[in-house]
Amino acid sequence: MTAPASHIRASHVLGAHVTPFGKLEGSSTVSLMTEAAQGALDAAGLQRSDIDGLICGYSTALPHLMLATVFSEHFGLRPNYAHAIQMGGGTGAGMLMLGDALIRAGEAHTILVVGGENRLTGMSRDAAVQTLAQVGHPKAESPLGATIPAYYALTAARYLHETGASQADLAELAVLMRRLASDTPGAQLTAPIAVDDVLGSKTIADPLKLMDCCPISDGGAAVILSAEPGEGPGMRIIGAGQAHTHQHISEAPDDICLGAKLASARAFERAGASVADMGYLAVYDSFTVTLALLLEALGVCAPGQAGKDAAAGRFARMGDLPLNTHGGLLSYGHCGVAGAMAHFVEAWRQMTGRAGPRQIAGEPALGLYHGDGGVLSSHVSLILERTS
Repeated sequence: MTAPASHIRASHVLGAHVTPFGKLEGSSTVSLMTEAAQGALDAAGLQRSDIDGLICGYSTALPHLMLATVFSEHFGLRPNYAHAIQMGGGTGAGMLMLGDALIRAGEAHTILVVGGENRLTGMSRDAAVQTLAQVGHPKAESPLGATIPAYYALTAARYLHETGASQADLAELAVLMRRLASDTPGAQLTAPIAVDDVLGSKTIADPLKLMDCCPISDGGAAVILSAEPGEGPGMRIIGAGQAHTHQHISEAPDDICLGAKLASARAFERAGASVADMGYLAVYDSFTVTLALLLEALGVCAPGQAGKDAAAGRFARMGDLPLNTHGGLLSYGHCGVAGAMAHFVEAWRQMTGRAGPRQIAGEPALGLYHGDGGVLSSHVSLILERTS
């Protein structure tokens, strides 16, 4: 039964699961979504029949017009609500925000939010490049041969020039993510690296090096949201905000991270909290410069200081403000929609004491989850609260 909307103030996370990321031969979009969804149901102690809502994203490896109902049929669901959305890298965060809104509106009681894709083994390199080139303007940008790394390289060059930060500072963020991934089960990249390794890796688009960029992966992730809390330690969404400032980098505002500031301000206002209250961070990190720009736009770091704060240990697992403790996109991996959902799964594990030997000190009362799509174009912020 759907609970009356007036009685619902927040959606509760009952379970979550992320598959290993990397080269998963024989996997498919549907198989990865299935593995993630079943893992989340098992974590929640639920059956498929308990699900009355489904939200999924897109898959570049399976570009179906009706992916939500394709998966519903495959997984044996007959939901009252099924929907697929597209927001680029921000899709996972947007799906979770939509699920929260639907539950608070009384449209569904228990929603499965799921994404998965065999982007590494299911697409050729040329097909992946061509698909992702849609981010660029078809007349003003793409004909010039620009790629997503090139767009982010432009933002990196400007960031370094305006803040006085160095390429070594950006490299510190890659080193941190690799250190965190090194003991995370299922992470794609686990071999330790140092700043010199990052700086010495192949130039992809100056000033970005290979190790400044996230890998392409196969993988899946899923979350169960509900109108009612489960048993034991839990987590709920108490604030959410979105902002969309541009699609193409040539039309971006002078403050390219304006969207992050607007989205997080809306989420913090709804939650009645501020960035100073946060005890855990889950922030999108497609490139090292993405992470630096977002951490600074969200008010976590002063301009030009994100890499220096990482080097000082502020974001380490036992630091003052743990960040992406599974290794983020930069090292756990990036498979599209589920890439940033892995950040949310990790936040749930850490904030509810489910991270095992990787558990941070204590369980933070509040956390910030932020995703972005395009070239810092579409932003979603969620404020997470631990419940007992």
